[in-house]
This record gives sequence, C-alpha cells and structure tokens, in this order.
Amino acid sequence: MSSANYDPLNPSVTETGREAKREDAKHESRVESDDMKWLMGNRRGRRIVWRLLSRAGVYRTSFSTNAMQMAFNEGNRNEGLRLMSSLLQTCPERYAEMLQEQKKHDHRNPSDDRNNAN
Repeated sequence: MSSANYDPLNPSVTETGREAKREDAKHESRVESDDMKWLMGNRRGRRIVWRLLSRAGVYRTSFSTNAMQMAFNEGNRNEGLRLMSSLLQTCPERYAEMLQEQKKHDHRNPSDDRNNAN
C-alpha cells in the first residue's frame, strides 16, 4: 500500500492495519512465552533467572536514604518484577522448581542468622 493511496478516513484500511498490529502482538507474545519456557526448561536456565532476579533486588528492599540510589534500586527491581511476572504467567511450576533448587544450594539456615545476631 503506497502512502499516496492511503486514506485515514477509510475504515477498512485502518481496521486492516489494526488487525495486523494485533496479530504481530500475539505472535510476539507467543515467541516470548516459548522463550521463557525454553529458558526455564533446564537447571542452567533456572540458575540464570535466579541470578537475574537476585541482582535486580526482587527479594530485598530498595530503600536508601539517598533518593537517587533508591530510584536506581527501584528501577532495577521493577525490571526484575517484570521478569517474575512473565515467569509466573508462563510457567509457574518452573518458578517453584527454581525456588526448591535454590533452597538446596543455599547452605545457610535463616534460623542460624537470628540466633547468632547477638
């Protein structure tokens, strides 16, 4: 379709464009979902995701007395939360599996930390 023949008031042309955009968005969503399932499909991929979530600060507070540092921390955390949201929508069972694997590799016992804090 050339720009010389384009009529923005023609509903059939604008609807065709909207439908094409919807199809592109659906395709992109399917690809992203398939990629996430592939990544979480093995232990190595789950370790990578765990590191990304940890580095993003998803499992800790973003508070800082320095406002700029806190804004930076919150931006990182927001991206981590986006990743977690995508993960939980796509393959929540793999998220639970990742947590169990990480728990096995974490040799610290949280109750020991409380007892030795004094």
